[in-house]
Amino acid sequence: MNAARVVPRAVFAFSRDLRLSDHAGLSAAARHGEVVPVHVVDPVSAARLRRSPRRAAYYCAAVAALDAALRARGSCLIVRRGNPGQALRALARAVGASVVGWSCGYDAKTIRRDRDLQSTLEEAGLRALPVHDAPAVPPEDAAASHHRGDGYRAFVPYHTLWRTLLPPADAGTAAFAPVEIASEPLPFPEEFGSQAHPGEPVGEDAARAKLTTFLAGPALQYGVARNVPAAGDTSRLSAALSFGTIAAREVVRATCERSADPFLLVEERTSLRLYLRSLAQRDFFLQLAWYNESLAEEPLQEKMRGFAFARAHPALDAWRSGRTGYPLVDAGIRELRATGWMHPRVRAIAASFLCFDLGVDWRVGRDEWDHYLTEDDPALAAGNWQWIAGVGADLAAYPRIYNPLKQGRRFDPAAKYVRRWIPELAGFPDAEIVDPGAERRERQLHLPLFGPQSYPEPVVDHETVARAFLERYAREVRAPA
Repeated sequence: MNAARVVPRAVFAFSRDLRLSDHAGLSAAARHGEVVPVHVVDPVSAARLRRSPRRAAYYCAAVAALDAALRARGSCLIVRRGNPGQALRALARAVGASVVGWSCGYDAKTIRRDRDLQSTLEEAGLRALPVHDAPAVPPEDAAASHHRGDGYRAFVPYHTLWRTLLPPADAGTAAFAPVEIASEPLPFPEEFGSQAHPGEPVGEDAARAKLTTFLAGPALQYGVARNVPAAGDTSRLSAALSFGTIAAREVVRATCERSADPFLLVEERTSLRLYLRSLAQRDFFLQLAWYNESLAEEPLQEKMRGFAFARAHPALDAWRSGRTGYPLVDAGIRELRATGWMHPRVRAIAASFLCFDLGVDWRVGRDEWDHYLTEDDPALAAGNWQWIAGVGADLAAYPRIYNPLKQGRRFDPAAKYVRRWIPELAGFPDAEIVDPGAERRERQLHLPLFGPQSYPEPVVDHETVARAFLERYAREVRAPA
């Protein structure tokens, strides 16, 4: 009598890749046998989830959606809590798997966690299979064309290359092993100190529906909407991409397909190109963090490592609460605190105000926003904040300091966005909101816009503090040795 055939198995540990389709890591694991799907709630991830109640709620909903998708395919998600190496080593032995796969992380803490995981598994005689899934273009694919082979520090040449490397969809399918081992309960918001609810559908189907809606209309006006916060919708896919409920490859591919429509107007085609550029910039910052593990705490530019930003300022709490007296800055902060998201143009303006008007360290701002953002992308946060602060991959000769009043006049001239988030200004004329001091200067009157029970006076004079910052920069950084 023949012995029963042993079916090879591979464990796949889902992390920030909570979906089943177009999944590079899952497909790689499936090539080694039936897949045993697992999710480990590890200390690094749990700490980040405790920082933001909205993030915790979104994550729990995404994990539940993944489990439901697996159950529809006759499987389920096995949940473990604790050290990933120990949990996955024990699970692999219990189910007879010889391979353990997962998707790579890009921030320093996750990279170190993944490195420890790989060592633990290999010491146990298991094959470790880390795979790049979060970016549309894996870091090594771009670095192979770089003369140093260690990634790009300038976005323009990276973007030029990125457009030539876009991969096709990962069409691999996984066969899941029968469920035969007990699971711990699915993660729930309360275990991370959250009472929040996602406020929107979460999961792979919801993310794809959001992308479809965006590409059907709003994406064609993205060129305006990315700068004018009241003009229209951006994709709002940052949380879905950060938790991997949709693949960046799918977003890029669908945008390229939309761009191929021969009936598009020139400005609509331009908008789609700009949206693709934003996706390329996302990949750029991921590869930047991949090759520079110190990015979270150390400026990328060596010349800026000795330039001291302040860790405190008398107006720091005003910035944190959206009470700086600069309407566009304050509207952005209030949108973030109310929704877990902020318009991309306003993010840049509010971050610039912190770094240059207040002279406060970019890491203070990054950590403050991390308490409110739904998205979970520490590598992107570090890259973007360093870019705005003039210490990262932006190679401009001088920092790009945004004038918050000029930005308001240009991108929110009718104060629609400001009125939405600052109700105490809703009844004032556009001109007074866009430049609160102009009317007083011209008429020499004290208008009731300011006061202890109304909107605050500006905490600093932008022109004065911006000029002082640039003078200091010229002395300490640009001065010849």
